Amino acid sequence: MARVQVMGSGCKKCRQLYENAVKALGEGSVEYVTDMARIADAGVMATPALVVDGRPVSAGRVLK
Repeated sequence: MARVQVMGSGCKKCRQLYENAVKALGEGSVEYVTDMARIADAGVMATPALVVDGRPVSAGRVLK
């Protein structure tokens, strides 16, 4: 199974992306990362970001 993370500061849009990801993938399958050092290390330049297997697939928007 793929490792899925939502990265963000904890703002409304970041929480919404996390909720959407959990709704799509199920509880416990998505990690919510708010540590800015980890976000920068992942190469994320805009939040919220969806990261799959360590690779950012979306940044700066809330996916439905």
